[in-house]
Amino acid sequence: MQTLSRLLSTSAAWLLGLLWILPLLYAVWAAIHPGEYATRFDLLAPLTFDNFTTAWKHAPFMRFMLNTVIITGLILAFQLVLCTLAGYALARMPFRGASVVFGLILLQLMVMPEILIVENYRTLAGLGLIDTHIGVGLPYMASAFGIFLLRQTFRTVPQDLEDAARLEGCTRLGVLWKVFVPLARPTYLAYGLVSVSHHWNNFLWPLVVTNTERSRPLTVGMAIFGAPESGVDWPVICAGTLIAVGPLLAVFLIFQRQFVQSFMHTGLK
Repeated sequence: MQTLSRLLSTSAAWLLGLLWILPLLYAVWAAIHPGEYATRFDLLAPLTFDNFTTAWKHAPFMRFMLNTVIITGLILAFQLVLCTLAGYALARMPFRGASVVFGLILLQLMVMPEILIVENYRTLAGLGLIDTHIGVGLPYMASAFGIFLLRQTFRTVPQDLEDAARLEGCTRLGVLWKVFVPLARPTYLAYGLVSVSHHWNNFLWPLVVTNTERSRPLTVGMAIFGAPESGVDWPVICAGTLIAVGPLLAVFLIFQRQFVQSFMHTGLK
């Protein structure tokens, strides 16, 4: 019975994995073959990389990719700093109303970001940050999920380690930097993966707040590049899609073992 259960679980996992990767496999097939083979599977079909060249020339992918890296990097840097300070304060610095503050942070997890688009846009317009990298990233620079995750991690650090650091003369920030941050590295890695993948693929808010190529990320650039009015050429669109997702996919493949271990350490499922 146990063997049958394991066989069914393994088969289901392989099936789900195959269903997940099929769109990517189709994109690869269409991108490296001429247009007439985009919907026809033929092992003898000729290979070509002209679709990548055409896609690269038709859209400023280098600029879109640079914008995406800048935006995701800004968001992640601010999130790590702010979530670390807030998580430490909530975990190790008792103060009146701490439970209320933590409850409000958890409540924010239930608010869909799309609900705040109009107010966020009005605020950024008042600050003159429309169509800027900071404007795209500003609403996400403090993360309730990140604060919750780091608070839970910091609560597991033994008090003896903090007391020992205090006896050595460390300030509160010194204790945070030398004791808590190193012990939370798996959590930081797991959260970094979640944050980067989410904001790399974020579409609606960047579409609303960007107007020019100066600040458009890859997702918005790909939507404009693949718009029907510009002509639907599936091999070229698939090539552009692979250019867009390639860096993130490469990073995941290189560091997949560390990513999986970080999720196991943090208890994320």
